[in-house]
Amino acid sequence: MSQRYVILLPGDETAWEEAPQEHRDAVYARHDEFGRRLRAGGHPVVGGAELTHSRETKLVRADADGRVLVSDGPFAETTEQLTGYYEVETDDLDGLLQLVGLVAGPDHDRAGMGAVEVRRVATEEDREA
Repeated sequence: MSQRYVILLPGDETAWEEAPQEHRDAVYARHDEFGRRLRAGGHPVVGGAELTHSRETKLVRADADGRVLVSDGPFAETTEQLTGYYEVETDDLDGLLQLVGLVAGPDHDRAGMGAVEVRRVATEEDREA
């Protein structure tokens, strides 16, 4: 049975901004190839995006009285931020994990990418458990 997974792409935004354009182009090309291989391998991409810089983040909280409080983010004050994600449907997790190596390789590390996280999307059955 097919499951949906989210592939979370962390990165060092400063390192990415400072990377030469040739390197950035190579990383984008690798993501294009990743998308092609996902589709060819029976892992359709059903969502995802590159995210804007975390300096554009807005944090939304509600206080005890229900008032909405909005502040600038990000919440986590680290050099590594969530920079993008894919949502993929597959019935072959092992095959998917092997392909994820394409976007977790050494080219990405030089631009500040960390380990890529793959998480299953919760289903209705998970909520009932």
